[in-house]
Amino acid sequence: MLNLNSSSLKDAAQWEKIGVKAPSFDFDRMTEHTLENPSWLHFGAGNIFRGYIARLQHELLNKGKVDSGIVVAESFDFDIIDKIYAPHDCLTLLATMNHDGSVDKEIVASMAAAYRADVHRGKIEKMFTNPSLQMVSFTITEKGYALHSADGSLLPIVKADMANRPSETKHIMSLVTALLLIRFNMGAYPLSLVSMDNCSHNGDRLRDAVLAIATAWVKNGFASDEFISYLRTKIAFPWSMIDKITPRPSEAVQSHLENLGIAQMTPIVTSKNTYTAPFVNAEAAEYLVIEDAFPNGRPPLHDVGVYFTDRQTVNKVETMKVTTCLNPLHTALAVFGCLLGYTSIAEEMKDNDLVALVKKIGYDEGMKVVVDPVIISPKDFIDEVIERRLPNPFIPDAPQRIATDTSQKVGIRFGETIKAYMAHPELNTEDLIGIPLAIAAWMRYLLGVDDNLNSFELSPDPMMDTLQSSLKGIIPDQMFSYTGQLALILSNPNIFGVDLYEAKLGRKIENLFVEMLDGEGSVRRILSRSMA
Repeated sequence: MLNLNSSSLKDAAQWEKIGVKAPSFDFDRMTEHTLENPSWLHFGAGNIFRGYIARLQHELLNKGKVDSGIVVAESFDFDIIDKIYAPHDCLTLLATMNHDGSVDKEIVASMAAAYRADVHRGKIEKMFTNPSLQMVSFTITEKGYALHSADGSLLPIVKADMANRPSETKHIMSLVTALLLIRFNMGAYPLSLVSMDNCSHNGDRLRDAVLAIATAWVKNGFASDEFISYLRTKIAFPWSMIDKITPRPSEAVQSHLENLGIAQMTPIVTSKNTYTAPFVNAEAAEYLVIEDAFPNGRPPLHDVGVYFTDRQTVNKVETMKVTTCLNPLHTALAVFGCLLGYTSIAEEMKDNDLVALVKKIGYDEGMKVVVDPVIISPKDFIDEVIERRLPNPFIPDAPQRIATDTSQKVGIRFGETIKAYMAHPELNTEDLIGIPLAIAAWMRYLLGVDDNLNSFELSPDPMMDTLQSSLKGIIPDQMFSYTGQLALILSNPNIFGVDLYEAKLGRKIENLFVEMLDGEGSVRRILSRSMA
């Protein structure tokens, strides 16, 4: 049996023999050089990093374009470092699941070290004292940048960090600010901090969090006013847009790798409920667009498919993806999939009604107001999504996963198109069919009863208690139980970005919802009728 570790790389032929591409660079030399002259630190050791971002640097190493790799740090789920990175010497086996069923397999070996932010803090601090450090990137999820709770008050951990010395920080944003203070004190070297998380204007979220903590430290005497000036003038916070599906580890992929003779491929669920494995299974499609703001230089990632452009173009690409060409389709499939008993997005794409729905939302409704970023064609992008990405049966993505935090998504995924219709002199929101149907289905989903009138587990959502309280009294198979309960939700601009009654869609959504209460199979009937 082959073991995924640095020793096995010394005989690349054994990997090539079983169809796994091994690195062509010297792993030990790369590791030594990186630790002496670090250029790239990444926070967030999860699958999107291992299966995409790290592979970009791996390709540059293979091509001889760079001689250093990436150091990765984890500040939340330490089991990933202890149980995945450490036993495999920071190597990842990437399984790219092509839509034709073939699997491309490659060892990603660009990670020189993997640190826990708690026990390895000193090593991370040392990196920030080195002028060679060019970039610190992040995939820590949108929640990682939040300093405030839902009621607007500072999180207790952040409040404590602001009051305590920078060396005692606990929150990831406080840690990053403390690291920047070290870099400032050692020579005020420039640096770029690149959020690669899938949220709008991600660079601003990172910058605002850092500046808020730094300002508190200045007020409390832990830093000088010059530190704020340093953050504003020598530290860049570029925007980015990332798009690649790296779902939970697939049992089929695990079996495939083990049948090839690769040992210890068993996935784990960490104490923080992260599903991970020594391998990453991912789709082939991928996009990374970054604002070109790097005051201390950057790796030549443009040579491996990364788009570097201006802030406005990044924003247009992100807007195209999340409001028109991908994310709205995902959300529609998620809520309908849960209601109709699907556990696979690919299986949903065999359902003619659901295919008609995503085409209606994407092509017929969204494309009329799409923002064209020019560097990526919206038509080509959505064609790839509908024809190749969503139907890919080898990507084990589930509607239940995508339905998570829907209340935080609908304002962007549907609300932005609705607002664009309201502002357009030649478009009428009342002509929308797919979007109001998807919103009505989300309301029906929140009842936690599927179209066969069986209960199911709702995916986590920070507004779940509030939403379900508003729907109190509604019985899934009794139309008369509806007495206007949706009004509080549909009129809430904090959810949809607009009052849906002012958008002339509220009554339509209510009517669709009520029809979905007309007994078993009513969700399917309304979907089929609407898409006819």
